[in-house]
Amino acid sequence: MPSYNPAEVERRWQQFWESNKTFRTPDPGEPGTEGKPKFYVLDMFPYPSGAGLHVGHPEGYTATDILARFKRMNGFHVLHPMGWDAYGLPAEQYAIKENVHPRITTQQNINTFRRQIKALGFSYDWDREVDTTDPNYFKWTQWIFLVIHDTWYDPIQKKGRPISELPIPGEVQKQGDAAIRKYQDGHRLAYQAEVPVNWCPGLGTVLSNEEVIDGKSERDNHPVERRPLRQWLMRITDYAERLLDDLKDLDWSESIKLMQRNWIGKSEGAEVDFKLADHAETIRVFTTRPDTLFGATYMVLSPEHALVEKITTQEQKKAVRDYQEAAARKSDFERTETAKKKTGVFTGAFAINPVNDQKIPIWIADYVLATYGTGAIMAVPGHDKRDFEFARQFGLPIVTVVKPTDAWLKETGSAISDLKAAYCEEGMAINSGILDCLPTVEAKQKIIAWLEERVIGTRRINYKLRDWLFSRQRYWGEPFPILHAVDAKGNPTGISRRLEVNELPLIPPDLEDFKPTGTPEGPLSKATDWVNVEIDGQRYKRETNTMPQWAGSCWYFLRFIDSKNPIAFADPAKLKHWLPIDLYVGGAEHAVLHLLYSRFWHKVLFDRGYLPCIEPFQRLVNQGMILGEYEYHITPESFAANKAKLTELGIQAIHMPAKEEDDKETYILRVPGSDSKLISLLDEMVEKKQGKSWLKGTSIELIGRADKMSKSRGNVVNPDDIIKEYGADSLRLYEMFMGPLEAVKPWNTKSVEGVYRFLTRAWRLIVAEGEEFQLHPQVKESEPDRDTLRVLHRTIQKVTEDTGLHRFNTAISAMMEFVNHFTKLEVRPRSALEPFVLLLAPYAPHEAEELWRALGHTTTLAYEPWPKFDPALAKADEIEIPVQVNGKLKALLKVSAEIDDAALEAAALADEKVKDAIGGKAIKKVIVKSKKLVNLVVS
Repeated sequence: MPSYNPAEVERRWQQFWESNKTFRTPDPGEPGTEGKPKFYVLDMFPYPSGAGLHVGHPEGYTATDILARFKRMNGFHVLHPMGWDAYGLPAEQYAIKENVHPRITTQQNINTFRRQIKALGFSYDWDREVDTTDPNYFKWTQWIFLVIHDTWYDPIQKKGRPISELPIPGEVQKQGDAAIRKYQDGHRLAYQAEVPVNWCPGLGTVLSNEEVIDGKSERDNHPVERRPLRQWLMRITDYAERLLDDLKDLDWSESIKLMQRNWIGKSEGAEVDFKLADHAETIRVFTTRPDTLFGATYMVLSPEHALVEKITTQEQKKAVRDYQEAAARKSDFERTETAKKKTGVFTGAFAINPVNDQKIPIWIADYVLATYGTGAIMAVPGHDKRDFEFARQFGLPIVTVVKPTDAWLKETGSAISDLKAAYCEEGMAINSGILDCLPTVEAKQKIIAWLEERVIGTRRINYKLRDWLFSRQRYWGEPFPILHAVDAKGNPTGISRRLEVNELPLIPPDLEDFKPTGTPEGPLSKATDWVNVEIDGQRYKRETNTMPQWAGSCWYFLRFIDSKNPIAFADPAKLKHWLPIDLYVGGAEHAVLHLLYSRFWHKVLFDRGYLPCIEPFQRLVNQGMILGEYEYHITPESFAANKAKLTELGIQAIHMPAKEEDDKETYILRVPGSDSKLISLLDEMVEKKQGKSWLKGTSIELIGRADKMSKSRGNVVNPDDIIKEYGADSLRLYEMFMGPLEAVKPWNTKSVEGVYRFLTRAWRLIVAEGEEFQLHPQVKESEPDRDTLRVLHRTIQKVTEDTGLHRFNTAISAMMEFVNHFTKLEVRPRSALEPFVLLLAPYAPHEAEELWRALGHTTTLAYEPWPKFDPALAKADEIEIPVQVNGKLKALLKVSAEIDDAALEAAALADEKVKDAIGGKAIKKVIVKSKKLVNLVVS
């Protein structure tokens, strides 16, 4: 017979789909789209790395492809595109490492990714492919930046408006054009300011807070330090409340919503002014617990606070300066890490507590950040853990102003006048003058009113979210479409010129030396002819920073809608048709950065009238991570003790240093495979004893686990290898059969064999043995019997419902059961096999197309109507009910599917196996769960 040959079948159908543009998405209004509901299903587009895909990448792509095919067959107008997030640090670092221009390496990587993705048979509309480094694409990234730059946020209307509509105060207007420009620049959503930033000398660029982990760069783990630089920022904080409020209507998991809420970090409280004892200035603090003001016994400023230099006494200047320099070398995370020992320096200055007029010392400490609140805090050590630790460290007073519970006092060994820990809960105010005996909620309201009445404080909402640092001192990114005017000596005049649409795209210069300069200027500063321009007699300098990688990924889903449009980022009518995205699938690691930034840009474009909806992604699904193969490790101590034994057994121990904070150093044990490549220990080399795993015949204890795939661990599985051995359909099916889409799952190459066998059996159901490709002789134009009809309609029902609910693994199980049933039949009704092939099509599209051809069809099945099931036919005539005696299974009853509880109980009591199990004992209770279970409780 023509045996199932995935390589031949898949190559033929991929060529057919490409040459016939089978999955080209017609625009709204084109023939065939009338009356169809739309379905925009989108993958988070990949960054094309030099390593190519591993088998974890196609998981989400397979899920969205199944749904795209399923929806097409159900009559939907489907948009399912793919593109490349190709700008940014990873591509540039790779290019520097290889000493090749990033444009060349990026295109090479894209070509590899495209080839690998096409080999999996995904039904993307490749005519809509986008690449963030394509000038026809980043022209509109630059244009969107200009829109944001031209926008200010109106807190009254709660929307972004053109900068031309910003009301200018009369006193500003009187000062002339320069003052007006400065006022407008101070309100733009995209603005420049000198701010403390995360400077990474190793990468030669500034990183956003989100790109710094444990004081090091997310990329390549370089140390990061704080320093002030003039940067572009985006005023995302103006949209904080809307970014929070609009989460409630999105069909996202609560865990992702919570991550966004926590990152935005809304807190309600009050701003309070503390006068300085020996200076005219005041220090403003933000607190969420103004009810504890009477317990403020000292103040802390961030080391960068503007007042530090002015108020520090001569005696303390050196200590303060040394501390400031040390703090500048730490990341925000290091500074606020709660587990670290508290450090600080007294400035020598004092403030006046406004509620009791007591003088309190002013310190600086790195756990207070200039970027949060006002950069200053009132310290209430009795009721804040960090303040308490700081006060104990430096011998500062601790006053109790919220009465702890008796249970807490007992647990901590505290007394009200001698706290052993900070009491951080709400309670009754004590030692607080006008607030005494008030519960926390009432005390807050009373003290805020008291402060506002005296004009020394006000109610305030604060956010942990900071304005988005939008400058990178790198080459491989979008240049800013802004020119800065300079005078004859090359000094900035303060006037900037925005590029017009017809001047876009602004293409970066073609540099041979694109390595970072190590200075805030960035590599673009090397292209002096590009940087210095003259327009209409006026000299200008271009920006030498570039936009971050996030810029291109903030809006790519909009360009897919109209990817070839030369005069706009997308046609308004097409945007109205396709938005919002019905389903967005990607990794949970993008919960904060990409999703938050995209939502912000989307809202600005909505406010300015360019988009028809306030949110881009209506439904979000995060696929679970696919881990590497399950492998066995040993500890360093075990390795040292058993080196000789491992060598004797031909086992190689590969050192694995700790990768994460909670990770431990180990050695992975591997053996040479048939092709001399190292593979995991074979099953027969491992034995289980006393609930533990051991290397067989030894006393070497093994630690079994599956780790995240990475080159350094040597556990990456290349999809090319799986496709070569089993075919793309087997890879697709296995990834969906491993378990629920959202679950974390370990890869097992051996298990791919199982789904490959299923596809082979499905092939043999329909394709005849022999040299010729023809229908199996057992496939007949006959009517299926009732049992076969029931199997067919139950399978249609199960696959339809489970596919719609993303339960792909159970849908595949149902199809396997169908094949098991039909394999036993002497006559295989064609009328039942055709619907099965259509059910298989979204999951294993290449084989399904070939089987459709074997059934006599001459066109693709991609747009065939999805099979319908008859609920009456899908209903079983008989069902199997377990019967338990005292909770233990004793019998299985085959009964009518329509049986009632009384008849089910009678049938159970009449069963011979059940009678034997009861053995004449008295029945104390009969529990009947309708059509599911009978449990007899006997004495």
